[in-house]
Amino acid sequence: MSLARASGILLHPTSLPGRFGRGDLGVITAAVETLRDDSGFPGMRVLQFAFCGDPKNADLPHNYHQNVVAYTARHDNDTTLGWWQGSSTRSAAEILKEREFSQRYLHTRGEEIHWDLMHAVQASVADTAIIPLQDVLRVGSDGRMNLPNSTEGNWSWRFAAQTLTESHAERLRDMAEICGRAPKDLRKSAATN
Repeated sequence: MSLARASGILLHPTSLPGRFGRGDLGVITAAVETLRDDSGFPGMRVLQFAFCGDPKNADLPHNYHQNVVAYTARHDNDTTLGWWQGSSTRSAAEILKEREFSQRYLHTRGEEIHWDLMHAVQASVADTAIIPLQDVLRVGSDGRMNLPNSTEGNWSWRFAAQTLTESHAERLRDMAEICGRAPKDLRKSAATN
């Protein structure tokens, strides 16, 4: 199955088409990879999982292939800002190691780490790049959607439409155009402005 190159903003994982609702996260055997590949389902790559220090990590964008859905983070992860600030379930040593490797890999000091990660997945060869809205809005851990194995506080984050500004739209449009992910009609309207 071949998908058109695309990107999107993740408002809620159930809003994704069915083929994107399946994942290959966790320990994946060769048999599972074969089944996934033979059925044409895309794999998943989560950029927050990439920065362990191993350049062969499958979640690093230079190791992606086209038939994957690339995310900065998913609903079970902290937001990118929360991940960067270290307010997740990782140890202090893990946080420092990931931060240092991500700074080297992304060529950044991290002032806009959310935009750095968004650009990395958008610029990748992945057919589809998904960005949680919390990352666009630079929301910290208070915007985390779900903490696995917990029973309280999940799925409660909300946003007000007015928090999305024209500046957000311009940056997202520019990134989509530069990375070859803008729909043709968007490219045409931007070219006439």
